[in-house]
Amino acid sequence: MGRPDLVADAHLAEYDDHLQHMIKRNYQDWGDMFSGRAWRVVRFGEPQNAAELQEMSWAEPSSGQILIRVRTAGAGFPDLMMTGGRFPLLGAPPFGLGEEAAGEVVAVPPDSRFSVGDQVMGITGFLEGWGGYADYAYVREHSAILIPEGMTDEQAGGFPIGFRTAYAGLVERAPVQAGQTLLILGAAGSSGATALQLGKALGAMVIAVAGSREKAEFCARFGADHVLNHRTDDLTARIAEITGGRGVDLIYDPVGGDTATTVVKSLARNGRIAVVGLASGAPVALNPMDMMLRNYSAVGVLAIPHADPEAEAAVWSRLADLVEKGAITTPVGQVYGFDEVPRMIAEQSAPRPGKSVVRVLDSSS
Repeated sequence: MGRPDLVADAHLAEYDDHLQHMIKRNYQDWGDMFSGRAWRVVRFGEPQNAAELQEMSWAEPSSGQILIRVRTAGAGFPDLMMTGGRFPLLGAPPFGLGEEAAGEVVAVPPDSRFSVGDQVMGITGFLEGWGGYADYAYVREHSAILIPEGMTDEQAGGFPIGFRTAYAGLVERAPVQAGQTLLILGAAGSSGATALQLGKALGAMVIAVAGSREKAEFCARFGADHVLNHRTDDLTARIAEITGGRGVDLIYDPVGGDTATTVVKSLARNGRIAVVGLASGAPVALNPMDMMLRNYSAVGVLAIPHADPEAEAAVWSRLADLVEKGAITTPVGQVYGFDEVPRMIAEQSAPRPGKSVVRVLDSSS
């Protein structure tokens, strides 16, 4: 007969293994394992009326997604379009808010390249109704990367959308070459300031266009070679002076409206305008006859992920490499508290310089 103490130890070990297995199985099978708060659009209208803080549950992520505990989330003009019912890629409410987020991975599908505990930043599942202004967020696996060493939470939360869009515009859709002249509208904004930095990293001479002295100084700090104030400068005359009358090779336009229409006159022959957005409320007005006679083109830019996951991962790897080399950094502007999301959205119609960021999880938590 065996020793009773050894038999007891064996039974305890077996019981402990069984208990751990049951906990793990229940943890994996419980569909509503993560619960928390999320800002969601419940009706179209002004942000204070359209956005509502709700209690939500998040199930295990499916293939192609990871689930993170959100620390910070980037903000921008699209939030205002979403609450106002003017965002073309989303249908009727309810749906989540927040296109990008950063935080700690808390759940992954079996085939994921990430692990629980990884610190990541990426684009959320906002097109499927899930956003980043929430305690938890689904993030597209192939539009996510590990947060580079030394990057703050605010920089990480505000990095993905602006730089992925800038990459789409300046590398994929309307490639700018070293030595070319790049003019950026709204250059102090969340989209323009990322294009400013990426354009410099690609070797372009950058002309930044902004709307105040504060914003002009902001653009200069982030490396603009020339800064123009569209409220006080004669843009056509100043661009001709800077370029020796030749004009600019590429316009990066997240603004549209009258200012965009004005600078199109300064496109060089064989130049291009990258149509990125319409922060002014209207897209740039283009004249096909003028495009033909001056031989320039317009290119639409929407940062849709590559169908090939490896190709998309390569884009993010290149962006991460530029961060690590110090060539680009998130131009963090105003940081808002989680309870300030409706006010933050309302202020995106005339934001302060830089990228607005929402801190979801308090740093002391």
